[in-house]
Amino acid sequence: MSVQYVEASSEDEGQRLDNFLMRHLRKAPKSLIYRIIRKGEVRINKGRVKPDTRIKAGDIVRIPPVTVPEKLEVTPSDSLLEVLEASILFEDNDIIAFNKPSGLAVHGGSGIQMGLIEAARALRPLAKRMELVHRLDRDTSGCILLAKKAQVLKLLHEQIREDEMSKEYLCLVKGHWPEGKCKVDVPLLKNTLQSGERMVQVSKDGKPSISYFTVQETFADCDLVAVKLKTGRTHQIRVHALSQGCPLVGDDKYGDKDFNKAFKSTGLKRLALHAQFLGFKHPVTEQWIRLEAPLFEDFKQALQVLRKG
Repeated sequence: MSVQYVEASSEDEGQRLDNFLMRHLRKAPKSLIYRIIRKGEVRINKGRVKPDTRIKAGDIVRIPPVTVPEKLEVTPSDSLLEVLEASILFEDNDIIAFNKPSGLAVHGGSGIQMGLIEAARALRPLAKRMELVHRLDRDTSGCILLAKKAQVLKLLHEQIREDEMSKEYLCLVKGHWPEGKCKVDVPLLKNTLQSGERMVQVSKDGKPSISYFTVQETFADCDLVAVKLKTGRTHQIRVHALSQGCPLVGDDKYGDKDFNKAFKSTGLKRLALHAQFLGFKHPVTEQWIRLEAPLFEDFKQALQVLRKG
């Protein structure tokens, strides 16, 4: 493979560079894509760029030759396809939304061979340009939206940039949320460790990040909290909750290991974070759509146990 110079089309307008490269280098792991951007091997109009640089129509994108490790073609299992088919919240010719199970990554890479996007493409093979509109952490369950067409993806990304998409979550936090504390306005800085693991911390050098927390129910040693996002940073809810002294239940990265271990007796053995509602304007019909992703059984069972005291 030699250096490619790809001219961005009008359909690519507004797309992030990392997503653009993932489409052109489909078999390349995500870690490789970020590495070639970081090293300056990817350029737009001869200039260095960042992963979140937005593509403009007419841009000339330099894509270096990459060596992708040979690996067997992985196809989703029938059981995974059945689970996804049963978890569709909304679908038409332009978009599809799923109630993603916890434990399913949104895309393959970093040792994960099969993610939701790869399985969704296998589920709907005629939607050849299907892409993720946004992301959820692997351990987070709930509502996730995919676009079936490039122009639809572009319009939905515009809504995200203009703060016109509504995202609401439900979570369990250790301890009790500070009384009267609703808005958490704390900048977050993302670091990627050598292992590829992402860690986020509160830092004045970080990006502006705003979340709104509202207590729904109070239990003996934890609270059920609804969260509405103003921004959508990596691990935002998890680190904002930690900053208030209330880490999320089941969070193996930022949480309390002993508390999480004891909490498993409720039946919830994973991160207690669920993307419950997603609101947006349909990019074609312009109708306002509000999707609700029902809680999974393990989360509902844990709440039943907590209510019984």
